[in-house]
Amino acid sequence: MVSHADMVSLCQQSAIGKRLPNALYVHFTALDALDAQLQEYETLGRQIAGEMELPTLIKFHLDQAKISYLYYPDFDPDPHPRLHASLQVDFTQEKAVYRDYRNSENPPILHRKETFVTPHYPHYEKFAQLTRQEEEWGLLNKRSGFSIGTLKHWQKWLSVHRVNIEDHRVVAMEHTINTTYAPVIERYKAAMVRKELSRPMRLALEAELFTPETTFFDYGCGYGEDIKQVARKGYSSGGWDPYYRPDTPLYEADIVNLGYVINVIEDRGERREALVKAWELTQKVLVVSAQVLISEASDRLMAYADGVITQRNTFQKYYEQEELKTYIDQVLEVDAVPVDLGIYFVFRDRTQAEIFRASRFHSRLSTPRIRIEVRRFEDYQELLAPLMAFVTDRGRLPKQGELATQAPILEEFGTFRRAFKLILQVTEEDEWEKIATSRRQDFLVYLALSHFGDRPQFRHLSPTIRQDIQSLFGSYKSACILADQMLFSLGDLDFISRCCQNSPIGKFTPKSFTVHASYLDSLDPRLRLYEGCANRTIGRLKGATLIKFHLNLPKISYLFYPDFDQTPHPLLKTILQIDLRDLAVYYESYEDHPNPPILHRKEQFIDCTYPQFAKFQKLSLQEEKWGLFEDWKAIQTRRGWLKCLEEHGVEIRGSQVRWRKDLDPYCLKLLKAAHEKRLAAYRKKHC
Repeated sequence: MVSHADMVSLCQQSAIGKRLPNALYVHFTALDALDAQLQEYETLGRQIAGEMELPTLIKFHLDQAKISYLYYPDFDPDPHPRLHASLQVDFTQEKAVYRDYRNSENPPILHRKETFVTPHYPHYEKFAQLTRQEEEWGLLNKRSGFSIGTLKHWQKWLSVHRVNIEDHRVVAMEHTINTTYAPVIERYKAAMVRKELSRPMRLALEAELFTPETTFFDYGCGYGEDIKQVARKGYSSGGWDPYYRPDTPLYEADIVNLGYVINVIEDRGERREALVKAWELTQKVLVVSAQVLISEASDRLMAYADGVITQRNTFQKYYEQEELKTYIDQVLEVDAVPVDLGIYFVFRDRTQAEIFRASRFHSRLSTPRIRIEVRRFEDYQELLAPLMAFVTDRGRLPKQGELATQAPILEEFGTFRRAFKLILQVTEEDEWEKIATSRRQDFLVYLALSHFGDRPQFRHLSPTIRQDIQSLFGSYKSACILADQMLFSLGDLDFISRCCQNSPIGKFTPKSFTVHASYLDSLDPRLRLYEGCANRTIGRLKGATLIKFHLNLPKISYLFYPDFDQTPHPLLKTILQIDLRDLAVYYESYEDHPNPPILHRKEQFIDCTYPQFAKFQKLSLQEEKWGLFEDWKAIQTRRGWLKCLEEHGVEIRGSQVRWRKDLDPYCLKLLKAAHEKRLAAYRKKHC
């Protein structure tokens, strides 16, 4: 029998079927067109399943040793057929699990039916024509709040666009804007009034793209606030806007910003022209941003072209994150770097792009402490400090010309190696080896993720990175092999679960593993890589408090608790979830929710190195002794927690649990008696 690893490779290379990051879907009529080993693998699945009806689709799982048989009886006549049932075969346990969806109110449905069959299928062209129409209408763009893979959400999404699907054709509803009427879009109204830098430019500054000599140009600058703010920081700054600054001349600059411009242009040709023109003006880095999320309020908007007309009579094209990258890459023939939701950096120089990519996986490490006092070292401590910093930063000794202060060190010691021997006399050698290991892991994560795109050739790397790889791995080829091996190990969710369970940092449950975002670099490199599979699409999300690894599905969630440090029990503000199977981005806000989720036991997500660890731990211990965690499920929301506090007659002040001052004496007496019983039970259990 073909191994699971070989099966994964064959599925990824298959020209037949619909390929997703973690699965290959094939119509039963296309099985004969698959590789013989895949056919053998599927035959074994049928043997384990036993007698069954002929399925519509066969799903080869790439993340687990499983195969699923999916039943869509209306596959041919229904433009988006509903799933009636599934039969999942587990090769490891040699068992099959049947699931019936016929009575489901919101069953999964299919899109892009032509991708499951071969071009010789009788209805292939009809299916493909429907997909082309739906793409033109923007119907296949996954949005926040719209998981178009289920019936109800798909119907709502059609309602948003004011269309129906009839006989494999997209048909506009009555009163929907069509090609015979083109409204006057007032683009200038889309300009935002701000008093601070836009998020794309804040990220560009934080990424240290600006140097003292950097020039900046804002293409489509609106009111020009970014121009003013960048100029105040001492950089040469200018900009142009067709409405607010039409007479300003266009000129080339090191950094060009195309901030939330392409999403407000309804004409596709003009949209493309704006992107190309901004790129022509760019000498070093183009910063491109666009809207990528859509709210439930969209049902009050009017569908037009491939976007919507807002109530302000402006146009908005809401991109998927991956769709935006694909658009930039195809138009400019580049490999854009995701920085945040809807924000990409496009580098002119491939070497500079790889320096930036690698820097994002460069973990923060501390220089080993001096543990032994040696008189000779004390005499050279100041001289050797830059060498210690370099080895901490790169995990290796510098080569000739890499250290700015090398002259006096080489004059005194002759070589860096001799100088480092003195450093080893006063520090722990194991700590330096741990630094080298961490730097190897940083590079493995970086190189593994480059597997998904256009992995750079060795010559495209900077001299420093080339030297890092040669010193740490011996050769670039060896580093890439190790990186790919680590990447392929992530296909097994059970393996990911074991990595999470063995982590000394973070909260592990059977279904999830959650850790504070500041500890991401401290995790097992395989978990860093797994999370990297999500942020390769969205970039590193600044402001995320916790990162949640889902262990029953290939998903990563970013949880935002802005008051994590300040509030004993912070409220969840937003969740952003990445489905690694199709890189769909889902966003949910609790900012105006009447009963948002609340966080307890904050110390579980961090370790003792966190500044407020002892304070968090002290509060949780008190709350446990007071019996506040007894009904754990009920206290997961703000209302449930407040009710719990009220029932116990207590309040939280700082890191203290104390009796409420407004309790009448008799009530307080009863509550204290109940508390003493709980406390006695707690002591008996733990002491």
